[in-house]
Amino acid sequence: MPAHPPPAALAARGLTRSFGRVAVLRDLDLTLAPGEALAVAGPNGAGKTTLLRLLAGLLRPSAGEVSVLGRPLYGDHSARRAIGFLSHQSLLYDDLTLLENLTFAARLYGLGDPVERAREALEAAGLSSRAGDTPARLSRGLLQRAAIARALLHRPSLLLLDEPFTALDEPSSARLRQTLRGVLAGGGALVVVTHHLAEVWELATRVAVLVSGRWRCDEPVTGAAEEFIPRYRAMADA
Repeated sequence: MPAHPPPAALAARGLTRSFGRVAVLRDLDLTLAPGEALAVAGPNGAGKTTLLRLLAGLLRPSAGEVSVLGRPLYGDHSARRAIGFLSHQSLLYDDLTLLENLTFAARLYGLGDPVERAREALEAAGLSSRAGDTPARLSRGLLQRAAIARALLHRPSLLLLDEPFTALDEPSSARLRQTLRGVLAGGGALVVVTHHLAEVWELATRVAVLVSGRWRCDEPVTGAAEEFIPRYRAMADA
């Protein structure tokens, strides 16, 4: 018998979200296969951050549904455990050290030997020497690296990243790109929200533009970022 194709890493159908009478997202569809990386661009207020929060299970849609690896996101905890999420907030507790923060997160994910997994994540992020520091003692760039380490801690199958290169210096950016390439090579999938398409262009397999809660395009990445950016600006300004 023919083998069944693997389930989509992410599938959203008819995704709609309103706040009161204001519709922020309008009937969005999105399918992402393992190994795919989608760059999402759009002007301020387009609904990008709301989209990520819906895909992460932190908000419920007003209409529509989301599945991760074939499992419904809302009501299935195993689907949420497959997701790594990076937002504008670090999701780190201010009164815990970095090691304590990541150890706590590892326990929440049910990882074996949580302290060792936390140490490995900090080492991969180049933060071993800061393991005993609280978030308040870190620069913006170091805090971003710690937040990324937390998002990657449980080796998720789906990464949802909101401006992941913010505040990173060039060595840290290069390290993150290498890490994300490894995630994709291992069959993981990425959704990256960005205002700076050039930062993620070489990673992305697809690019989508969100304007006023609707897709203006969702297409394969071809050519150079510099060739697409004028089209993006025209769509964003329309």
